Amino acid sequence: MTTPSRASIPEILYRIGDLADTNGLKCYLVGGYVRDMIMQRRCTDIDIMVIGDPVPFAKTIRDNLFGKNFVLFERFRTAQLELCDSKQGTFKVELVGARKESYNTDSRKPVTLIGTLDDDLSRRDFTINALALVLNSEGRNQIIDHFHGVDDLNARILRTPLDPEQTFSDDPLRMMRAARFAAQLDFRLMPEVVDAMKTMRERIKIVSMERVSNEFFKIMLSPRPSTGLIILYETGVLKEIMPEIAAMAGIEQFDGLGHKDTLFHTFQVIDNVAAKSDNLWLRIAALLHDIGKPATKRFSKGTGWTFHGHDAVGIRIVDRIFKYMRWPLDPLEYVKKMVRLHHRPIPLSK
Repeated sequence: MTTPSRASIPEILYRIGDLADTNGLKCYLVGGYVRDMIMQRRCTDIDIMVIGDPVPFAKTIRDNLFGKNFVLFERFRTAQLELCDSKQGTFKVELVGARKESYNTDSRKPVTLIGTLDDDLSRRDFTINALALVLNSEGRNQIIDHFHGVDDLNARILRTPLDPEQTFSDDPLRMMRAARFAAQLDFRLMPEVVDAMKTMRERIKIVSMERVSNEFFKIMLSPRPSTGLIILYETGVLKEIMPEIAAMAGIEQFDGLGHKDTLFHTFQVIDNVAAKSDNLWLRIAALLHDIGKPATKRFSKGTGWTFHGHDAVGIRIVDRIFKYMRWPLDPLEYVKKMVRLHHRPIPLSK
């Protein structure tokens, strides 16, 4: 991997840098866009951070660069707008001021304070996202990499800029993001990150289910969802957010007879579906197709293990999961039908 070339950076970002010079502001491209440029991945969401008040500068960008769909969150010192680059199309831009951010022990909402560049980069979730690229004319295109994020990109590993327990305490959703990036990018977690997730797993409960589900859907939409799902299971995070899924794990022996591990069978089914379809709700149906098995598992001498009625039990559990995970209800009947008919391929195909 190499440092981004000028050709890979939309010209519209340099115009923002020029406006920052005019207004006496330090201005940086930060986060995922820098990471994806280095990895040569397509990205249309741009995060720009300034040292100073971003609100008047956001309005300057809107007025000078013909920004559209401008939204301002003055309380959070954040603005969003869309900008059009003549060569690379339309981008969604979020403009923020450098900040410090943390969570109280029992709060789902962050406490945000004005910070420095170092504060802003150190609060990021992983070193590969703690990168900044200078947009001002002085030092333009220079990458600021205090935490060796470029080295970690090359090594395909996920580390946190600070102590991982502190990083996950500040925002527990980062544990979900660890699993998501591993699945999306095919990166591996460093052992200290895995250990911190095991220690901090219960803290995920302070995060809203809407935010948890958003990350969960991204894992399910990754090229190989099982990568992220296995991380969630092995660290205990899965049990905290979806205990019915975690309960599918394990193989019981009776009279020398065992049954397949339903959880890891499910993960394989999801990967098989993912290889054929990008349909999120088909992948969710694959995740939930055997959800009724733990409750219906019985051993009968002469027959072995049975799971009679697990389809009917499963659709009731699907209802419950959709409700507490705050998932949209429109696809619910589709998922329930797939679960109800998953072992009857002829009626399902019709």
